[in-house]
Amino acid sequence: MKQNTKNLVGIGTLAAAGFLLAKQHARRARAFDLTDRVVLITGASRGLGLVLAREFARHGARIAICARDQSELEHVVDEFAWMGENFLAVTCDVTVRENVETMAMQVETMLGPVDVLVNNAGTIIVGPIENQSVDTFEDAMNTNFWGPLYATFAVMPGMKQRGLGRIVNIASLGGKIAVPHLLPYSASKFALVGLSEGLRMELAKDGIRVTTVCPGLMRTGSPRNADFTGQNEKEYSWFTVSDSLPGVSVSAETAAKKIVDACIHGDPELMLGATTKFAAALHTLMPEMINEILGFTNTLLMPAPNGSGARKFKGSESETAVTQSALTALTRLAESANNQL
Repeated sequence: MKQNTKNLVGIGTLAAAGFLLAKQHARRARAFDLTDRVVLITGASRGLGLVLAREFARHGARIAICARDQSELEHVVDEFAWMGENFLAVTCDVTVRENVETMAMQVETMLGPVDVLVNNAGTIIVGPIENQSVDTFEDAMNTNFWGPLYATFAVMPGMKQRGLGRIVNIASLGGKIAVPHLLPYSASKFALVGLSEGLRMELAKDGIRVTTVCPGLMRTGSPRNADFTGQNEKEYSWFTVSDSLPGVSVSAETAAKKIVDACIHGDPELMLGATTKFAAALHTLMPEMINEILGFTNTLLMPAPNGSGARKFKGSESETAVTQSALTALTRLAESANNQL
């Protein structure tokens, strides 16, 4: 009996090792050379999108970025002047389908067919459900779901025709686990995760690899440009302090390196950060327990709703002594580095 058990363990170990070796071999075989490839990144005038543009450029790609704010794009154009004709910045609102289609055609005309699409543009609003509105949910869906869908449909026919392409969708841990006071954001990111996984299944036959990226907290400097409702100063405080904690949050530069590597190798999914991986795994195993814990967290620790309705405040309008203290030093550094100011 003991000998049979040992034999089974040995066979299982060999099978597992063989599987891992085959997986690594397949990953290397899928490697995609970014040199002179056209990479289109949405929402790249600041934050993670900007850091991704820097990382893709480091790999020799030609870069196209888009964003709604022309003045923010002008700062980025100055930074990438060294790339000359291999860099293009286009003003585009990804929530308007016609704008996205026009932008994609402009990129193809100026740089060539899009080889890599990174759906990074996103919006986030923080506050309790009592201080949200239906309009807030619609806004989140328009940017976080419809925007990526419009961009995908704009570049997909060309990728299919060439039999080659990469699509990277920047989702969130909030698209795997609903987080208190982030309900519009979580709902839209859940939708994006479903879209992204379905696209991977259906486009694999065409040589198009789709990667779903699910970060947790990242130090991109974005809190000051996020929207807050309810007790906005308290909401901004917990969000910004959490975003600054080393070991809990991941730097934008580290995230960008891993995202580009996942794109190169056509990985199906990238969970960014040890805490993100642990939380997602625990939620898979014990979803009811995680939901109960988050429910207690909301009851005991999160700011209570107030009577301000769905009025929005920017993070920059919600500063307190806490958010301007040493507790948020890492976020302040990211703000300066990533055009958030």
